Amino acid sequence: MGSEAAVNNGKRRFLIGATSVVGGIGVIGAATPFVMSLFPSERAKAAGAPVEIDISKVESGMKINVEWRGKVCWVLNRTPAMLATLPKMDSRVADPKSDVPQQPTYCKNETRSIKPAMWIAVGICTHLGCSPTFRPEMAPADLGPEWLGGFFCPCHQSKFDLAGRVFKGVPAPTNLVIPPHRYASDTKVVIGEDPKPA
Repeated sequence: MGSEAAVNNGKRRFLIGATSVVGGIGVIGAATPFVMSLFPSERAKAAGAPVEIDISKVESGMKINVEWRGKVCWVLNRTPAMLATLPKMDSRVADPKSDVPQQPTYCKNETRSIKPAMWIAVGICTHLGCSPTFRPEMAPADLGPEWLGGFFCPCHQSKFDLAGRVFKGVPAPTNLVIPPHRYASDTKVVIGEDPKPA
């Protein structure tokens, strides 16, 4: 009788241990998908991730479009003539000193950029979200004599200069948005990250 009780106690302990292990594995198996759902997917990470752009082939006067966070961003290499128009536009634009925070503090300057020639902006009108067209030519008849080149929104005729500053008296309320960005090298810019502290 004693040996039978010892065997039953051994079986009982084995069954309790085995059941506990199987139950623990089940709990872990059930909890894993729940815990993993709390982390962003690779697609979600990519949607908000910084984008590195090679600007070595962006010639003077040329604009390219890139995507960041599902939005079109412009990279424009402004010519000296384009940069020379900016001071002339101060009296014609609504926010010449970029006082409304539509840009990082390191781009709150006349060119609204880190490097004067290379300008990066979100290519979406601040009125209703249309994408303005790049109109670099001087004074086309349809844009008026004050036009020295810039961006024209065909949806509601908002105009922006070559630093993305909005003209007075147009529907768009603010300047174009300048995204956070930094230079990884002379030929690479990272959109979506601020410059690293010196």
